[in-house]
Amino acid sequence: MIVKSNPDEIQNFLVDASNFKGACDSVFFPENKKDIISVLKSANNTRTQVTVSGNGTGLTGARVPQNGIVIATDKLNKILEINANEFYAWIEPAVLLSDFQKELKQKNLFYPPDPTETNCFIGGTVATNASGAKTFKYGSTRDYVIGLQVILPDGEVIDLERGKQKAKGYDLVLITQTGKNISLQIPDYSIPDVKNASGYFVKKDMDAVDLFIGSEGTLGIITKIKLKLLPQPEDTISCVLFFDDETTALNFLEEARDTSYQNKKDNVNDNINALALEFFDERALKFLAKDFSAIPENAQAAIWFEQESTADTFDAILEAWNKLMQKHSVNEDIAWFAFSDADKEKMKDFRHAISWKVNEYVARNNFRKLGTDVAVPDKSFREFYFTLQNWAKQSNIDFVSYGHFGNSHIHLNFLPKNDEEFNEGKKLYKQICEEAVRQGGTISAEHGIGKAKRDYLLMMYGEVNIRKMAALKKSLDPNLILGIGNIFSKEYL
Repeated sequence: MIVKSNPDEIQNFLVDASNFKGACDSVFFPENKKDIISVLKSANNTRTQVTVSGNGTGLTGARVPQNGIVIATDKLNKILEINANEFYAWIEPAVLLSDFQKELKQKNLFYPPDPTETNCFIGGTVATNASGAKTFKYGSTRDYVIGLQVILPDGEVIDLERGKQKAKGYDLVLITQTGKNISLQIPDYSIPDVKNASGYFVKKDMDAVDLFIGSEGTLGIITKIKLKLLPQPEDTISCVLFFDDETTALNFLEEARDTSYQNKKDNVNDNINALALEFFDERALKFLAKDFSAIPENAQAAIWFEQESTADTFDAILEAWNKLMQKHSVNEDIAWFAFSDADKEKMKDFRHAISWKVNEYVARNNFRKLGTDVAVPDKSFREFYFTLQNWAKQSNIDFVSYGHFGNSHIHLNFLPKNDEEFNEGKKLYKQICEEAVRQGGTISAEHGIGKAKRDYLLMMYGEVNIRKMAALKKSLDPNLILGIGNIFSKEYL
């Protein structure tokens, strides 16, 4: 096992994609489960804090240490099994999502979760319950994790398979490989009924697997993951539409969303049933214009949609979308349609470019990222969106808005030019989170909490429930070594 402590060699582990920065003594690169057990047992005995690191694509500082040591999962990168007959795969946590997708495509298989950054480690996406554009139809990472192997902070190992270890009410017992029983009291707070990745997932009679999904490296280290797979879709229709005003764009999107919900419920496959429904405001389009010259100069908003199709359903699906476009006066002459694989990749590049350009701006100007990850109930979203837009415009800070509007989930990113604007942006960010909570939504729909959003999680759940989360963590980590500072601050431990 390699251990690095030279500051020049470990700098990459002291920052993430949001430009959140930290410090540590050394970075360990275990090559197998035994290596991790050894490091954890030693750290547990000496009460040395341990941070688990993925590939640094996160946006909340979860993989960034504040002290102690880092366990980098980089070398645990094997695809262990792909079972095409029973539609599952076993992988190690450092398998790149992009590599996994390519391997599955060759076998005519499909794994739906699709975070924007495909260079992420899949273990990191499990640790944060990541999602992406396809969440609109398929749900988040949680819906595809059917088994986990987890090493607890004291080096004990648990093997979990969905459906086999469940809580009785709010009481859960975990049994380790050595036969040790660990009794846990599951908190009883309510989770908002929106796309959500904020704090521990809890539910009466919950499956033990779900406790570790989205736990952000605070309860254990994931060493093996069993994932549910689907057959590869035959084809996909992909399109970007441009609008002269935001209201028309939102009218189109809401009708596409509601029609998709109904057709999914009724199992209708030859009509509108979107895979993804994404939105870009005028500022986002102008921010992208240098790299995408075909963006119409006067466009006030854009919507990207995708839908799966087959040779039998393609014409009917396209006709249904065309009717919806005509109803909302969409100018098809300036729309982008992609039917070839090459054109579809260009569409994805367009969608993903806004995220990496914002991250690039933040890093270049040496600010922490100020990008919302809030979601609210569908019925509240339109008013919520215009409220956020008005607040941001009144601030005179540059910003862009885009995101998974099919899920009523918005990324409003401030682009401050100086410290004064950054501090003003932080106040607005808090105000936006407060409004999302007031509307019955979440302060983090897909990126998790990490270290950057702890105060907002406190706002969302209140101190009583944060202390319940902390008590759950202490049941698994009594010496308080693993992921300290993620989700809630140390004072609650």
